[in-house]
Amino acid sequence: MKSLLRAALLIAVGLLPVHAGAASSGSQVVLLHGLLRSSSSMSRLADSLAARGFNVCNVSYPSRMHSIEVLARDYVAPAVERCFPGSTAPVDFVTHSMGGIVVRQLASTHAIGSFGRVVMLAPPNHGSELVDEFGSWWLFRRINGPAGNELGTTAASVPMKLGPAPFEVGIITGDRTTNLVLSAFIPGRNDGKVSVASARLDGMKDFLVIPVSHTFIMRNTKVIDQTIRFLETGVFDHASQPRT
Repeated sequence: MKSLLRAALLIAVGLLPVHAGAASSGSQVVLLHGLLRSSSSMSRLADSLAARGFNVCNVSYPSRMHSIEVLARDYVAPAVERCFPGSTAPVDFVTHSMGGIVVRQLASTHAIGSFGRVVMLAPPNHGSELVDEFGSWWLFRRINGPAGNELGTTAASVPMKLGPAPFEVGIITGDRTTNLVLSAFIPGRNDGKVSVASARLDGMKDFLVIPVSHTFIMRNTKVIDQTIRFLETGVFDHASQPRT
């Protein structure tokens, strides 16, 4: 009983992966949520991938408590090792928002042995203007923590320092917003948090824009289908998408 309680506590504070799939012949895929979210936000994706035969590790990490470097090194990398102990097979990733920057940080330090394919959902690969605008506000810094304040668009921000993608990556972003006030601070098409332009990344293999918002992109059926398509084939199905 004590061991079960301890495991539940560790999961709650982000020290253990959750929804790790049982060993299977399917590809290994790690899910990483965004800032101020938890692994539960990725649960629909996790279930869909598991049903498709993927061996799924849906990681929780304390996104607002530490810098991106610390989150990647001390939380996410160990969680991946716990999910797939001793495995030398490539690890795929599906990320939401800041989770994509965490994966780029992992790659920059070679913290993961071998990367497979990566699908980033609404990643601030060139930062977010919202951090530029509100990052000096005490309440903003309090809510978003160290990592959130590293996501600006200046040359000193973490996304701008990490460089091109060193892995095979497909990016899906949205161009619908549920917050017109925040969107007013973001130039061009955006999802309420990240612009379409900012989601792009040098070295990406494919890019897709779907009419969804930042908050719910990971739960959208079309996004889930396209995510699975890229993980399995390395490309998105552009023919099935309406012109935007």
